[in-house]
Amino acid sequence: QVQLVESGGGLVQAGGSLRLSCAASGRTFSSYAMGWFRQAPGKEREFVITNERSGGRTYTAYSVKGRFTISRDNAKNTVYLQMNSLKPEDTAVYYCAAGLVAGDWTTARRYDYWGQGTQVTVSS
Repeated sequence: QVQLVESGGGLVQAGGSLRLSCAASGRTFSSYAMGWFRQAPGKEREFVITNERSGGRTYTAYSVKGRFTISRDNAKNTVYLQMNSLKPEDTAVYYCAAGLVAGDWTTARRYDYWGQGTQVTVSS
């Protein structure tokens, strides 16, 4: 059974940092695209960042470019989202996603597996 479990969310002041973790189990994800999406209240789920596979390219949403980075630890089957210089508009539930995505990296329906989400709240 495949599971993605996020952790690391919380409340932070604007300008602060958080690191989210996504622990995967049930299979090895080194050849899978793994990324992060987010959903704010009343808004659609939006793409944040993804890594096409271990050692592959990373794609980043313009809104977080230069502030957010993604990394993988294959030994732990875990992907991380480092968020720096956080802004109140980054407030959302953040979801980890994995899938055998071939192009169209920013489209949520291309991803097969999802975590339950973790809340990130940035206060002004």
